[in-house]
Amino acid sequence: GAKKKAACPGLGLFYTVLSAFLFSVASLFLKKIDDVHSVEVSAFRCVFQMAFVLPGLIYYKTGFLGPKGKRIFLFFRGFLGSSAMILLYYAFQVMPLADATVITFSSPVFTSLLAWIFLKEKYSVWDLLFTLFAITGVVLIARPPFLFGSNVTGIEGSYTDHLKGTIAAITSTISAASTFVILRKVGKSVHYFLSIWYYAVIGLIGCVIALFVMNEWRLPYCGKDRVLLILIGLLGLGGQIFLTKALQIEKAGPVAIMKTMDVVFAFILQILFLNHLPTWWTVGGALCVVASSSGTAIRKWRQSLKKAKQNEI
Repeated sequence: GAKKKAACPGLGLFYTVLSAFLFSVASLFLKKIDDVHSVEVSAFRCVFQMAFVLPGLIYYKTGFLGPKGKRIFLFFRGFLGSSAMILLYYAFQVMPLADATVITFSSPVFTSLLAWIFLKEKYSVWDLLFTLFAITGVVLIARPPFLFGSNVTGIEGSYTDHLKGTIAAITSTISAASTFVILRKVGKSVHYFLSIWYYAVIGLIGCVIALFVMNEWRLPYCGKDRVLLILIGLLGLGGQIFLTKALQIEKAGPVAIMKTMDVVFAFILQILFLNHLPTWWTVGGALCVVASSSGTAIRKWRQSLKKAKQNEI
């Protein structure tokens, strides 16, 4: 038979960088939208997700509810995943782009901690050290008054909004980490498309209810904002597709390390298009969080390689 064509070396890492760039540009567009609530932006994102996933569900004949024993996990995956998206979009709107991006990078550390609590996975001294590094980075970015005093400089807008954004970003990170733990629990027993379907449907329902309760539902008055909403949906979808393709052809460890480009792009776009220079506190916090997430990824990668070699023996 014909030999299978070898994959292009580094293609998975290129897909990861492209995914990071698309996500970062989508975040930049979110900062540029005026008078549109983060929940409404999330609702548009969910609509794009549903439009993309629906043909896949029909093609693979997965159904719309999933296996009976897994539906409760899928529900919480959808609820926590969509909540993480809404909170992250809110954080992007009220605090510097780079700050919110950096905080979300502590997700792998919280994933390890939650996996130890709920899945009984190993949690070593190294994991504890990485957790402390991540918390230190978040504190440097948040700069609470009881540690840094009341005159905090380099904040975008009011400190109250900065603090609200920080809390939203941390809650988003923990929700995303909980989603990863649920996906590990479910494993390969549920199709990937079905997982995204729950994420989009539950997210859309939650967004619509929240918008009517807050009386915030309205189409943007400006044509520019409507175009930006569509682009945010398309870029977010594209970023997710390229990240999925990267994980299909490349090991999770290198992909997780390369995803630190999210932070690099966030800093560059913030300086070029938002005219907001990061403070040394933010840079220090970014270094702590990136070191923590990279260390966690490298450690998990080495463990998977070691396990693979033992299985070969």
